[in-house]
Amino acid sequence: MSIEVKRKIEDLRDQIRRHDYLYYVLSDPKVSDKEYDELLKELKLLEEKYPQFKSEDSPTMRLSGGILKGFSAVKHGQKMLSLDNSYSFEELGDWNERVRRTLGNYQAIEYTVELKIDGVSANLIYKEGRLAIGATRGDGDMGEDVTQNIKTIRAIPLTMLGQDIPHLIEIRGEVYLDRVEFDALNKERYSEGEDLFANPRNAASGTLKTLDTDIVRRRKLKFFAHSLGKNDCDNIKTHWEFLEKLKSWGICVNPNSKLCANFDEVIAYCKLWQDRRKRLTYDIDGIVIKINSLLQQAKLGSTLKSPRWAIAYKFPAQQATTIVNRINLQVGRTGIITPVAELAPVECAGVIIKHATLHNFDEIRRLGIKEGDRVLIERAGEVIPKVVKVVESLGRKKVQIPALCPVCSARIVKEREEDVAYRCINPNCQAQLERSLLHFASRECMDIEGMGESVTSQLVGLKLIKTYPDIYKLKKEDLLRLPLFKEKKVMNLLKGIEASKKQSLSRLIYALGIRHVGEKSALILAQRFKDLEKLVEAKKEELEKIYEIGPVLVNSIIDFFVQPQTKVIVKEFKALGLNLKDRSLSIKAQGFSGKTFVFTGELKAYSRLQAEELVRNLGGNASGSVSKNTDFLVYGDNPGSKLDKAKSLGVNMINEQDFVKKVENAKGE
Repeated sequence: MSIEVKRKIEDLRDQIRRHDYLYYVLSDPKVSDKEYDELLKELKLLEEKYPQFKSEDSPTMRLSGGILKGFSAVKHGQKMLSLDNSYSFEELGDWNERVRRTLGNYQAIEYTVELKIDGVSANLIYKEGRLAIGATRGDGDMGEDVTQNIKTIRAIPLTMLGQDIPHLIEIRGEVYLDRVEFDALNKERYSEGEDLFANPRNAASGTLKTLDTDIVRRRKLKFFAHSLGKNDCDNIKTHWEFLEKLKSWGICVNPNSKLCANFDEVIAYCKLWQDRRKRLTYDIDGIVIKINSLLQQAKLGSTLKSPRWAIAYKFPAQQATTIVNRINLQVGRTGIITPVAELAPVECAGVIIKHATLHNFDEIRRLGIKEGDRVLIERAGEVIPKVVKVVESLGRKKVQIPALCPVCSARIVKEREEDVAYRCINPNCQAQLERSLLHFASRECMDIEGMGESVTSQLVGLKLIKTYPDIYKLKKEDLLRLPLFKEKKVMNLLKGIEASKKQSLSRLIYALGIRHVGEKSALILAQRFKDLEKLVEAKKEELEKIYEIGPVLVNSIIDFFVQPQTKVIVKEFKALGLNLKDRSLSIKAQGFSGKTFVFTGELKAYSRLQAEELVRNLGGNASGSVSKNTDFLVYGDNPGSKLDKAKSLGVNMINEQDFVKKVENAKGE
């Protein structure tokens, strides 16, 4: 029996690796995502049932998550050099002439050309075909060991495929994020009131150095290999052979790479992708040209910084100069005040530019920019134009940081000295209203079914809602003005709004959108103060006594509730019949009395904090870690290492459906 199970596990691993190869290397998937997930799920269940057959290079190891303690330094086997850049075909031609003089004009030269991925450099070390270390570039000699994060990237195989696998090889490449994934990530951060990533490269870099591997896994990083480091591959003679070998080993190589017989083909390739790069789903900022022969590469050698046998052709930055007519202040949907330069119209990259972002007031100081100055602007690819520098200082009046929000005239704050952003935190600010309402009505907050993005946008557009309490003043005739709203849809939304009045105090606190206050801190505040009106009047020293509430959070809470607009909202909530008190003690049943629950994985019926609150309301305890005192481990999709620990300790393990049944039974006791 054990031999059959082992064979089945090995067969599933081979199937999954094969499908990864087909998807990422050949771009030719043979199964749907659902079928792939079913194979992975079957393998995971077998490995859990028969832990003696677990393996570090199993595809299921990508699913293990947790918080890392920090990154240790790792020395690269061979230094990771940086490329010299060229910005014109003339400079590229000069490099080629230097190459020819060194090699001798009589020698035939082949070139490889590859898209220069705008990502983050990584160094992968495989030993005996298994991924041993994944590291960042660092200073070229030493990088950071990010192996656990690298292992979450499905495009990077944990085990090489095929034949002639070397004993040791360092493979260099770029970790990157597709634009679609980048947009989804920023949309999520936007909805949670977090600062947005500037571009996919920054997002990939920040993700790769994140200490929570679950976050890294969810962000769907990808990888293209492009270079060879330390190795014992005696049979590889050219860079093109190396790229072909990588593909046979299951390592992703950019499919647009090309072998060029002469330098004219190199120039043609650069011109082609300078125009075609917008068709890609990821960002590139140039072309990398390499001498194909490894023997010729060795003869050309390297400087201390860069190889002489390779160069990057950077796509030309598209720039223009113009006059700053005015500097306006815009309020984003998260309340951040952003200065924007209103420009004398100028053509740049085939587009008439009238505005350019100045990012923040620190950037204004760095540039020394004033209204009336002549500035250099740059538009690279599809990004918003930015001001690069002042080329002629003609203005006199300096830009002042405002004391009040330009939209609602409420006080603006800078939460920490090290922050660059100034922010309006008035919940009634019209610039932030739509985003704030979506958060307020979301499932995790007041859970108003039917009040989604489209409906909220219409309600704001028709000026039916200007502040949170207006939600509870909506009438049937108001909603019938909305397109596609008939009697049934209107009544369902009104029913959802009325039901939300009974939501818990912790949900209401979270729904207010106080900067840095999440579900957990909202629950702590509700349990500590028991009444929203008491929280409104709380003194700084009271908040500072709460162990889980740090100084940044204390200041954010004080700044929010000191505003007169906030006090008006709370009074209106009370008059409209919303629950402002923590009633957990009065409604608590004892069905879970003395029982300790731990949760792992992704729950569908509740958020993690909601499930824990439910346990406490039913007389039980909710813990964040598994121990011998744990009575039940509740697991959802993609459970973490807690599942293994619970199994080793003999803890009762139940799925989410079983937990829901237990809750219903406990309520009836």
